[in-house]
Amino acid sequence: MQHFTIGVDEAGRGPLAGPVSVGVALVPVDFDWVHIPDVNDSKKLTEKKREEIFEIAKKLKKEGKLTYSVSLVSAMYIDTKGIVPCVTQGMNRAMKRVVGDYTDYCAYDVKLDGGLKAPKEFIHQETIIKGDSKEKSIGLASIMAKVTRDRYMVRKSASPIFAPYTFAQHKGYGTKKHREAIAKYGLSEEHRKSYCKNIALL
Repeated sequence: MQHFTIGVDEAGRGPLAGPVSVGVALVPVDFDWVHIPDVNDSKKLTEKKREEIFEIAKKLKKEGKLTYSVSLVSAMYIDTKGIVPCVTQGMNRAMKRVVGDYTDYCAYDVKLDGGLKAPKEFIHQETIIKGDSKEKSIGLASIMAKVTRDRYMVRKSASPIFAPYTFAQHKGYGTKKHREAIAKYGLSEEHRKSYCKNIALL
C-alpha cells in the first residue's frame, strides 16, 4: 500500500473582498522535495517565487509525482455561513478531489495548518501551529491556495465592474486605497458585506 502525506492550508481568511481559498497537496511520504525548491509559508515568499513553485507543481502533477486541489468559496457564502464553515466546506471539497475514490484513509497522514481539522474519516491527522513553515506539504498547499486566489482577484480586477477597487493590487485586503474605494463606490458582489460594516452603509 502506498503511503501519502496530505498538506492542508487556506488563504484569504481576512480580506474584505473575494473568496476564501483552501489548498490541499498530496505527496508520497518519500517525496523528494528537491523537485520543488524553497517551499515554505506562502507569506514568506515573493509573488514571483510563489508563481514559480505553482508552475513546478502543475508540471509534477502532470507527471503523476504529486497532486493537489484548490477550492474557492465565495464572498456570498462567507456572508451567509461564516468564514469557518466556508473553510471547512472548501477543505472537504478539495480533499475529496485529491483522494478520489480511495476509502482506506489509513494510507494518508494529514497535516493541517493552524486550527484546521480534517474530516474524521482521516484517522491519522495532525494540526500544526505555523505548519506552513514547518511542514512542506502544508507549505505547498498554502502556495497553491494563495496563487489560485491571487489569480482570481487579478482576473476580477480586469472587469470594468470591479476596476475601481483595484483588486489586482491588494487582492481584496483592507488597504487604505481599498477602503477609500469602498467608501466612494460602495460594495460590489465580490465584497464580504459582513466584513465591511464599518466602512460602507449597507
